[in-house]
Amino acid sequence: MQNIQIIILAAGKATRMGGIAKALAQLKNKPFLKHILDTIDHLHLNTKTIIVVGHKQEEIKEVLGNNYIYAEQKEQLGTGHAVLSAKNAVDPKDKIILVLSADQPLISKNTLENIIGRHIQKSPMITLGTVIVPNFDDYRIGMNHFGRIIRDEKNLVKKIVEFKDANEEERQIKEVNPAIYAFDSKWLWENIHKIKNDNVKGEYYLTDLIKICCEQKQKIEAIPVSNIIEGLQPNTKEELETLEKLTE
Repeated sequence: MQNIQIIILAAGKATRMGGIAKALAQLKNKPFLKHILDTIDHLHLNTKTIIVVGHKQEEIKEVLGNNYIYAEQKEQLGTGHAVLSAKNAVDPKDKIILVLSADQPLISKNTLENIIGRHIQKSPMITLGTVIVPNFDDYRIGMNHFGRIIRDEKNLVKKIVEFKDANEEERQIKEVNPAIYAFDSKWLWENIHKIKNDNVKGEYYLTDLIKICCEQKQKIEAIPVSNIIEGLQPNTKEELETLEKLTE
C-alpha cells in the first residue's frame, strides 16, 4: 500500500448553528469530526491524520486530544488555502493526499476505500468522490448549492463549477461535488500555488485544481459515493435535524 496522508479541513465556523466550530457540531451526540475520525480509524493507515484548524481551534484540540497533527489556517481564504496550510505537516514520503471536510459526518469506510483503491489502480493526478442525485428535493435540498461536475463529450471530468459561479444550464446538472479528493502528492504541491481567487467570494478554491489538471491533459478519476447521504453537509439546525432523522 502506498503511503497515504489524510487532511481534514476543520477551520470553518457554523454561522447558522450559533457560530460554533462546525467540526464540533453534534450528530447522534458525537461531533462531526469525531464521526469522520472514527471511520478513518477503520482504514488502518499508518499515519496520523492532519486536521486544519482555525476558528475555535483550542476547543477542537481539547475535544480531540493529541492523537492528531494540527495545522493552522490563519485566515479563512478558501479550501485551496486550507490545504496549503497543511503542507509543512505532510511527510514527503506520502504519495497520496486524501482531503476531506469536517462537515461530512456520514462519509463511509466503503467510499474512502473505493476512492483510494481507484487512485492506486488508475494512477491519476486526482480522484474525486461525486454525488449523483435524482433531484434537489426533500433532504437533498442542501446539495443544490454544491459545485457541479462538468464532463466533456467523452464523459471525462472537465471542471467543477461552484454554484455561485454556475450559469442556469450548469445548475441543472445532477452530479455534484461533496468535496472528497485524493491527490497525487507531488502533483498537488507543484500545482496548488496556481490557484487564483478570481471568483465571487474572492477565495482560493481547491476545485480549481480540477481545471488545472484538465488543462495539463492529466488524468482525473471520479467515483460516486456509496450512499447519497454521505455527501450531506448540514449548515443549519434544520438540516442537522433532517440528518438525525435520516440516520435513525
